[in-house]
Amino acid sequence: AFSHPPYFLLTGIPGLEKEQFWIAFPFCIMYAIAVLGNITLLLIIKAEPSLHEPMYLFLAMLAFTDLVLSTSMLPKMLGIFWLGSGEIGFLSCLAQLFFIHTFSSVESGVLMAMALDRYIAICHPLQHSSILSVPVVVALGSLVLVRGVLLVSPFCFLLHRMPFCQHHIISHSYCEHMAMVKLVCGDTRVNVIYGLFVAFIVTGSDMILISVSYTMILRVVMRLSSTEARLKAFSTCASHVCVILAFYVLALFTFLTHRFGQSIPPHIHIMVANLYLLVPPTLNPIVYGVRT
Repeated sequence: AFSHPPYFLLTGIPGLEKEQFWIAFPFCIMYAIAVLGNITLLLIIKAEPSLHEPMYLFLAMLAFTDLVLSTSMLPKMLGIFWLGSGEIGFLSCLAQLFFIHTFSSVESGVLMAMALDRYIAICHPLQHSSILSVPVVVALGSLVLVRGVLLVSPFCFLLHRMPFCQHHIISHSYCEHMAMVKLVCGDTRVNVIYGLFVAFIVTGSDMILISVSYTMILRVVMRLSSTEARLKAFSTCASHVCVILAFYVLALFTFLTHRFGQSIPPHIHIMVANLYLLVPPTLNPIVYGVRT
């Protein structure tokens, strides 16, 4: 019995199977906004030479990440909600898990890089272009991507080597590391500990760096003499702060309920997990589109 099941069955949102058909409509609208919004942002940034500066290059990375993140889960999710096609092959499931976790990590890293950019722009405005030159921005983006790939790949290798029992029903709308670990028949301590380690390394380090950047920014802004200058400085950060809050509040809720939230009804947990991968990609182009 210790082998991979040929496929898994994704249930969608446990407890809301009857309502899923209708829930899919707002999800579909959000996905359409995310795809159109992020592609529009990418095209505008590519076409307009004046936008080839760090802030907009990071924004382009964020838009690309959002496209990959939402596309790696949503079409399949709509298939489950509308057509009841919950079957997903073992390797397809691992591929979906890889893309979702890698690009969640990339999203976090890009938000951290954007905080760094705001910090340098406000606290060291004269050195901004020399510190954050285009090669440095590209290198930061590449590092964030490599970090995601290197940290998430072991999830797939570990799960590939695990024995699975006869259970192949994943009570989730997409293949997610902890949801798959729950179906393993062997000792999963390595998976759980490594999962915590990755979450801590990625989200922990990024949130600390973002907090430090914004603490420094606040100190500098509060020293500015004119209210107008303060407001201008704050307004350049406002959209970024919105996006950070949307991403990390949902991320932390999803992460903590997986580990410790036995008392939280599964449908609430899964709904938030779905929104965690849908709200930031939908919100980012709207928030930044207004700014640009």
